[in-house]
Amino acid sequence: QEQLVESGGGLVQPGGSLRVSCAASRSIFNQYGMAWYRQAPGKEREMVATITSEGDTNYADSVKGRFTISRDNAKNTVYLQMNSLKLEDTALYLCTALEYWGQGTQVTVSS
Repeated sequence: QEQLVESGGGLVQPGGSLRVSCAASRSIFNQYGMAWYRQAPGKEREMVATITSEGDTNYADSVKGRFTISRDNAKNTVYLQMNSLKLEDTALYLCTALEYWGQGTQVTVSS
């Protein structure tokens, strides 16, 4: 059973930074693109950032210039560095690859 496990969420003040991680159970994921999505209460799940197996990235307009997605294939891990966090960034952050989804890690931005 393939698994994606997110970690690193927490409570942060507006303007702060946080890095969330997504660890894949197998190196097979290194061959594929991966993505971070987020879902806030009462809202639809939305794409935050994607990264191809070659390292090409794409971001939602709402996070461009503030978030950075990266991957470390040696560790089977994808990261999302989040800077200049805003209240509206509060959500459950989930990673996905192929048809697999993790359980998510909660990020709460609050003063």
